Amino acid sequence: MIISFDLDGVLFVGANTFETELPLRYPLTRIYPDRLRKGTVYLINELKSRGFDVWVYTSSYRSELYIRTLFMHYRITFDQIINAVRHNQDIQENSKLLLPSKLPNRYHISLHIDDEEYVVKTGQIYGFNVLRISDPDPLWAEKIIEEAERIRENEARISKFESGSVSEDFSESVC
Repeated sequence: MIISFDLDGVLFVGANTFETELPLRYPLTRIYPDRLRKGTVYLINELKSRGFDVWVYTSSYRSELYIRTLFMHYRITFDQIINAVRHNQDIQENSKLLLPSKLPNRYHISLHIDDEEYVVKTGQIYGFNVLRISDPDPLWAEKIIEEAERIRENEARISKFESGSVSEDFSESVC
């Protein structure tokens, strides 16, 4: 199962409003001014240890190299990174319609974490799961893990139903 994270307002936060991970050492702070929300290192590594693929899906134009290298300094790796450039190439392409800035279901992403209400509304319209994480919350990581596990269980039930295993289980319990 794939989980994706927006950067700004979710993983990258303002140090004046949010608790943050320890900053990188100088001169890296000059190269990578973005600050990580406290708990990011634990959360991403915990999700990966539970077998989730973890992606970044951001509408920013930060380069994949910048994102990978910044997180590498915190010993975090992502399975995929989708920035605005890649989204525009993969999703918008030559479409005459202006599509939303994020369409996680086009990448088979099961859960997207974002801080923007419009992304939640887009998820309702286009049929993808979004968990909104915006305010400072000491339990934010636990909420994401809980939601990821809930969706994984639902996907497993659906898969079992589609494979016909549920009907066999049901008929055995009825007899």
